[in-house]
Amino acid sequence: MTEFFKNIPQIKYEGPTSANEFAFKHYNPDEVVMGKRMEDHLRFAVAYWHSFAYEGGDPFGGRTFDRPWFGEGMDKAKMKADVAFEMFDILQAPFFCFHDLDVRPEGASFAENKRNLEEIVDYFAEKMEGSKTKLLWGTANLFTHRRFMAGSATNPDPDVFAYSAATIKSCMDATIKLGGQNYVLWGGREGYETLLNTDLGKEADQAAKMLEMVVEYKHKMGWDGAILVEPKPQEPSKHQYDFDVATVYGFLKRYGLENEVKMNIEQGHAILAGHSFEHELALAGSLGILGSIDMNRNDYQSGWDTDQFPNAPHEVALAYYEVLKAGGFTTGGTNFDARIRRQSLDAEDLILAHVGGMDMCARGLKAAAAMLEDGRLEDARTARYGDWDKPENAEMLKKGDLDSIHARVLAEDINPEPRSGRQERLENLVSSFV
Repeated sequence: MTEFFKNIPQIKYEGPTSANEFAFKHYNPDEVVMGKRMEDHLRFAVAYWHSFAYEGGDPFGGRTFDRPWFGEGMDKAKMKADVAFEMFDILQAPFFCFHDLDVRPEGASFAENKRNLEEIVDYFAEKMEGSKTKLLWGTANLFTHRRFMAGSATNPDPDVFAYSAATIKSCMDATIKLGGQNYVLWGGREGYETLLNTDLGKEADQAAKMLEMVVEYKHKMGWDGAILVEPKPQEPSKHQYDFDVATVYGFLKRYGLENEVKMNIEQGHAILAGHSFEHELALAGSLGILGSIDMNRNDYQSGWDTDQFPNAPHEVALAYYEVLKAGGFTTGGTNFDARIRRQSLDAEDLILAHVGGMDMCARGLKAAAAMLEDGRLEDARTARYGDWDKPENAEMLKKGDLDSIHARVLAEDINPEPRSGRQERLENLVSSFV
């Protein structure tokens, strides 16, 4: 055991009346919601990069955290792993997620990076033998190092494309070896700063080739996990090609990959795209491509991706409403892609941020399940479109043409009056559950 989390107890459920901050008030892993244990609904994961690699910096200032595992070398990487698995145990976290750069030191060559990753993966495997925590997903960091300043798959330099492909293969191998249930691709710099030096068609073809190779390798390895793409509209690139769910789905359809790839959707990225989280989840659900979520929130007074822990009951409830409507998670889950603030220096802050986030998600899940079981929200939606079930209207949608519809409007003197969308009444209904 390390000394980092000393005197912090394992977090257990004590109920909403508990005054103990080191206890769950709403997250009861064994509570049954809609016929399934809460833990199996939510499938919480801790993000390795924010919890253990983040140094407390922001766009205007550098490191504020002083962690004993910061530094180079495999000894530091293993100490970081020791601390991570202690935290997983304190939280009783079912899963974790990582990028290769989060867990291994940066080497002088790809071969050294590969050796470092393989060594830490073996160390993870040993730690996981004595832990309940599994790997939700792995991914490759193809955006931090300066070699990726013009992208990875979309880079104009073929050597960067090749280096990226090799890195993805090593990270997929690590994910498969550790029993990961998904592999995520986030194009952190797959975009452009200016169109003056950018060939959009060529870069799209390169991105598609990389994704096709990932899918091909998945099948070659006989792995039954999911390949997920994570949309984000901007930051760090001025414009990123994986802008939002609709954009990514259009890309998948363009290259015939829509049946091979699903989405990992983040609340903060949805906000940066000008959407709500539930919008992106609802659209992915309607398209059959909702895979997993990154749970966090943005500060609406800041113009960047602040990755804060969730604390808005309405937002979280509506998010899980869409997740449940889509059938819930299979291989996916709720990854806390969230970091504590740069002034939150203590080990207790890191634990309690997750406790609060897990409780907030539990509240949201229970509210979402109650709304679905109540049925009034879905009944109102169904009623709004009810006239489309009339035979003449169903026929119009199926076989109508402009001439026949024009004739019908004249013959029946159709002259519609506006109908209320009843938005405020529905908002009041949602508020009664949250």
